[in-house]
Amino acid sequence: MAPAELERCVKDVREALMVGRNSEGKPVRRPLSPHLQVYRWPVSMAMSILHRVTGVALAIGTLMLTWWLIAAASSDPVFDQAQWFLGSPIGLLLLFGWSVALIFHFFSGIRHLVWDAGIGFDAPAYNTSGWAVLIATAIGSVLIWVIGLAVW
Repeated sequence: MAPAELERCVKDVREALMVGRNSEGKPVRRPLSPHLQVYRWPVSMAMSILHRVTGVALAIGTLMLTWWLIAAASSDPVFDQAQWFLGSPIGLLLLFGWSVALIFHFFSGIRHLVWDAGIGFDAPAYNTSGWAVLIATAIGSVLIWVIGLAVW
């Protein structure tokens, strides 16, 4: 398809999407929603998306934990292989990402429990609590890894 023809098709599709009907059934032009590149994400929207993403990351990371536990119950060579992988730079990066997801999901879950109690629904409160979750995640992650690596 030639570029001019493609541009005309895109324009036709955009025009078709802008046509709607009012309550009497007559056609009217309606605006399109702004694209994600233009729209500024509020903190609450980003936190909601991150909560879902970290939930998926925790499920995947739990498979890694399960592999480690099964290796521990299997035999010494299998466990040594699992320990070697988890101690490698890639393994440590995966463990760090899993722990950050766990800590974020934990603090975000507490935020949701507070909301379940009916507290913090006004805009300043949920913006502040969103930033508090991010800050607590950063501090908690760093503390756990500094203490964990010092003991290790």
